[in-house]
Amino acid sequence: MLKKKITIAMAGAALAVSAVSCKYKVGQDSSSVSATAGVTVMACDESFQRIMEQEINVFEYQYPNATILSRFLPEQQCIDSLLHTNNTKLAVTSRPLTDAEMRYLELRKRQPRSKMVAVDAIAIIANKDNPVNEISVSDLSKILSGEITEWKWVEPGNKSGDIDIIFDYNGSSTVRYMTDSIMDGHPFGKNVFAQNSNAKVVQTVSQRKGALGIIGVSWISSDLKGVRMSTEELSEASQKNDTTNLGFSPDIKVLAVTAAGQLPGEGKKPYQAYIFDGSYPLYRPIYLTVTGYKNATQSGFFTFVTGFAGQKLIQLTGALPAAMHPRIVNVE
Repeated sequence: MLKKKITIAMAGAALAVSAVSCKYKVGQDSSSVSATAGVTVMACDESFQRIMEQEINVFEYQYPNATILSRFLPEQQCIDSLLHTNNTKLAVTSRPLTDAEMRYLELRKRQPRSKMVAVDAIAIIANKDNPVNEISVSDLSKILSGEITEWKWVEPGNKSGDIDIIFDYNGSSTVRYMTDSIMDGHPFGKNVFAQNSNAKVVQTVSQRKGALGIIGVSWISSDLKGVRMSTEELSEASQKNDTTNLGFSPDIKVLAVTAAGQLPGEGKKPYQAYIFDGSYPLYRPIYLTVTGYKNATQSGFFTFVTGFAGQKLIQLTGALPAAMHPRIVNVE
């Protein structure tokens, strides 16, 4: 059932992660804290939860004395938590901190460092029974604004009925991206809804023929065999130098997207190769920001995510690692 309609409002929540602090290990000796041992707190944009959970699981598997306590929040709340809550040492967002935000942390001797760790595609998904296979950025903008409300105006003869746009959360980075990059800051129409869960976006689209979902590619990616890897298998895979061939969830249809200037039939799906060469038009960066001294647990996790193993794990999610170049293999 469709949930509340999207409203673009980001309420600051400086204490959003403060509840996590109660989970700290009691009586932990500071002398035992290092880059691979200790406890630290991370605030992560909800859109990137699947990516970062995988990073945390493997990091903790490889370093059993390290614990990353994570909260998955709207992007602005992650930034507010990093700035104003001393317990929060890491933040994962779709934008870098501004110069003013970096200075704020520096003045408080928080020693901030930030790096782009990945590029995430925004996937456009439809119901499997909907005959549509491709959508243009122009039509997508018109659907979001409410100018186009039925599938027959996207594709003559398409009888899938009314179009309902399905997002993840109010105030998510995915909403912000579509507002800024596709809508030029203009408001959404009345046919746009939030589900308060990325998993529910996929579920709703799989159940409603007229639904059109907008979601980060990591939420719909899988290996072509459809096998879910254990943490041990992921740890082993993160050390290998091969390129994994990824497919998409069989529960929904992933649409090709036609950029401005492209002809019908020239659209691309959000495969890593097309994210890399820019031919897939909907993508945004992922930044990891860390504070504190370089031998702390949060710095160890920062080094892990930005290093070879962490970057390979990102590759396994369908996002494009910042430090790797994909091979173009069997993407169609």
